[in-house]
Amino acid sequence: VQLQASGGGLVQAGGSLRLSCATSGRTLSNNGMGWFRQAAGKEREFVATIDWNGGRTSYADSVKGRCTISRDRAKNTVILQMNNLKPEDTAVYYCAATIFAGPSDLSRNYRYWGMGTLVTVSS
Repeated sequence: VQLQASGGGLVQAGGSLRLSCATSGRTLSNNGMGWFRQAAGKEREFVATIDWNGGRTSYADSVKGRCTISRDRAKNTVILQMNNLKPEDTAVYYCAATIFAGPSDLSRNYRYWGMGTLVTVSS
């Protein structure tokens, strides 16, 4: 199973980015999916999660109201739309798949991880 995150880049504060996670090698359409991030010198933290059919989502308080997670099961893709970005959003963003169908904000519930995409927000 491979997860490939893309869409990161350099953006000014207040701007938007759309991160995409493509899965291949095995269908993950029945797994929950999530986004985590890790800033330099900090631990990895939860950002957003979605269940297998997109019916349930959850967000970290730090991004709630600014980010939207969605998925296209037919295309095996998960999207993280990020708006009104702040310098503190700067991090490497990782997509991951859970070991079950539901969403989760706990990294230990994720089995498959992508390589990450760097998001840099300038002030």
